[in-house]
Amino acid sequence: MKLTILGGGGFRVPLVYGALLQDHAEGRVTHVVLHDLDAGRLSAVTRVLAEQAAGVADAPEVTATTDLDEALRGADFVFSAIRVGGLEGRADDERVALAEGVLGQETVGAGGIAYGLRTVPVAVDIAQRVARLAPDAWVINFTNPAGLVTEAMSRHLGDRVIGICDSPVGLGRRIARVLGVENPGEAWIDYVGLNHLGWVRGLRVAGRDELPRLLADPDLLGSFEEGKLFGADWLRSLGAIPNEYLHYYYFNREAVRAYQQAEKTRGAFLHEQQARFYAEMKNPHAPALTVWDRTRAEREATYMAENRETAGAGERDEDDLSGGYEKVALALMRAIARDERTTLILNVRNRRTLSVLDTEAVIEVPCLVDANGAHPVTVDPLPDHATGLVCAVKAVEREVLAAAGSGSRATAVKAFALHPLVDSVNVARRLVEGYTDVHPGLAYLR
Repeated sequence: MKLTILGGGGFRVPLVYGALLQDHAEGRVTHVVLHDLDAGRLSAVTRVLAEQAAGVADAPEVTATTDLDEALRGADFVFSAIRVGGLEGRADDERVALAEGVLGQETVGAGGIAYGLRTVPVAVDIAQRVARLAPDAWVINFTNPAGLVTEAMSRHLGDRVIGICDSPVGLGRRIARVLGVENPGEAWIDYVGLNHLGWVRGLRVAGRDELPRLLADPDLLGSFEEGKLFGADWLRSLGAIPNEYLHYYYFNREAVRAYQQAEKTRGAFLHEQQARFYAEMKNPHAPALTVWDRTRAEREATYMAENRETAGAGERDEDDLSGGYEKVALALMRAIARDERTTLILNVRNRRTLSVLDTEAVIEVPCLVDANGAHPVTVDPLPDHATGLVCAVKAVEREVLAAAGSGSRATAVKAFALHPLVDSVNVARRLVEGYTDVHPGLAYLR
């Protein structure tokens, strides 16, 4: 089976390959094609993968190419993990937004809109190429903003594109661990929303909802990441456990101030850190896997550091430093390729799952997965406060898609102005000006 990874020179690709190395069953991936625009990055990542594969007799063959069409032809699965504009673009997204006093995070608020506006046209081109060159392939989208990009691609690929994110999985795992659930895989997680905008409303084990026990115990609530971020009182008021990214909404002023006061933004930190990694990898004698693993550990440990500092949450638990999205991707791929039926929280078209959204809207919910793809599970309606946020952010996503499709600068302004975390139409206009000044990829906006 052939797997193509777009963004194959990306830093997190070895996580995916490491998961593939653990799969020895019939029907596994036997050939991995890495595609990237940067041949130097491809070379660096290929070296890391070669060291990972040392001693593994049935390790998938790895090839690399800068030719997109060549990479796509004959693919059974395509992982889309691109970053349009690179980490320098992410740092610019943060800087422009923070100068206007609004959030610049890469998936939430102004930064997420800017990232989406330059990513959607590229993602649409990829989807159209897949439809032409590999019509039977399944596309698993890692590219952020994951829900928005998945919806853009679904307009050309239908249900054959599925978005994934490790945030809901990590959240469910942490809740299960705190509650003493021996096998988190046996717990049913009642999670619903959009990507980076969802809530756990229940965690059922053997038919019993264990979440009320967690919400009633301040000590338990204060013992894991989200409890430290949001505080026990707020979680009890919500009656649910929010995705960690909702900290940007519920504590927006504090988050923006922390980012403004930080020595450097997250994007700037990662840009410098990964530049050091790729520079070090130019030395042919450098121990590729050791260098990569050291860099990865530093990256994971500093994740959402400003938010945790604002909340007084301290360091991340060691159990939360291992990533997870690669495991979701492998489980999804196995379920489809081998009809190994499973349940995963995924980004898929709504159909009739949430009545407040239309059937084509991409949402993030538990799905039953089999050889025919991912099928969203019926969920209870969201409470009004959550419905308001979901509908507002989905409306913004639709304006981003409209702007990317039409090239309308006015529609791009509208997308920024309608976001709950952008508080002025004039700010929205200045954001569009600022982003078009620094991003060549937004030159299409007129």
